[in-house]
Amino acid sequence: MYLIVTRSFPPELGGMQSLMWGLSKELSKNFMIKVFADFIDGHKGFDEQASFSIERVGGIKLLRKYRKAQLINEFIKENKIEGIISDHWKSLELIKSNKKKYCLIHSKEINHPKGTSLNKRVLEVLNNVEKVIANSEYTKNLAIDCGVHKEKIVVINPGVDPAEELDKKSLEKVESLLKVKSPRLITVSRFDKRKNHEKIVMALRNLKQIYPDIVYICVGYGDEEENIKKLVKELDLEEQVMFFSDISNDLKNALIAKSNIFVMPSIIHKKSVEGFGIAYVEAAQYGIPSIGGKDGGAADAIEHEKTGLICDGNNLDDIYSSIYSMLENKKYLEYGKGAKDNVSKFHWSNIIEEYKKILGN
Repeated sequence: MYLIVTRSFPPELGGMQSLMWGLSKELSKNFMIKVFADFIDGHKGFDEQASFSIERVGGIKLLRKYRKAQLINEFIKENKIEGIISDHWKSLELIKSNKKKYCLIHSKEINHPKGTSLNKRVLEVLNNVEKVIANSEYTKNLAIDCGVHKEKIVVINPGVDPAEELDKKSLEKVESLLKVKSPRLITVSRFDKRKNHEKIVMALRNLKQIYPDIVYICVGYGDEEENIKKLVKELDLEEQVMFFSDISNDLKNALIAKSNIFVMPSIIHKKSVEGFGIAYVEAAQYGIPSIGGKDGGAADAIEHEKTGLICDGNNLDDIYSSIYSMLENKKYLEYGKGAKDNVSKFHWSNIIEEYKKILGN
């Protein structure tokens, strides 16, 4: 039996939650699995349909990790455990066991200056596990720079399930919403500084002169949403930018599928960085190419000039010219085909084989 210890699990929404659900589901096809996850309202109905055991740990967040560790330590004493897989180094910090441990890393959570107390705690955990599983080459190199032993690290990109069949009603709704608007750019992400909506909107002001019917679709919510809406108004782009927040998965997928380019030229903001970018892969499933930023792990998800473009997200001219060059002569069709042809390598059926190798099966 393998234990999966996670701070991020459905029914809560998010990229990490999807990753840990996919990993648990796929591993359960080959191993006995038990998941220890944080309590979240509405979990009962979700947990009942899982094919493996899920134990939820509640209580005050500050004390929760101690309670979770205590429950896990007791469970290990009473059961035969092959190993422990965790989505965060902090989840392993209090687990006192000589069982093999595997820790996923994503970027931001390990990015602490060398020699600081947090850096020392990170290294104390990661240099004593069986394997550190980085989500991209970028995150691997970041870990090495932080002091993690190189030989401990293996890169396994996050997996996705094959694309769901598009819902006909949602496709019709998108066409009625967008009407004649074209070309179509889209970003599906939280609104935060790192995602770089601001510079896309600024580039749109110039693109509007060449493509008067252009539209930029923003799907998501977050701290920067009001600032972006204010900027759109200041630049007189209210006809060119559409905002969607609480929408169904079907409508989200239809909006992606009916777009021409997925745009998310992420930057490093403070310590926050795009470790991989599962959203690029989700767009690729519908034959939509992406523009990502050179800072972070986007280059693992996007093959430059094959499935999309990598640009300097800090450089407005580079963002503008990347979008323009993909729209000019409809280059996005070529990159979109490349994206769709390439995406199967990220399917869970292939990604899980990498996990099975390191788990020894």
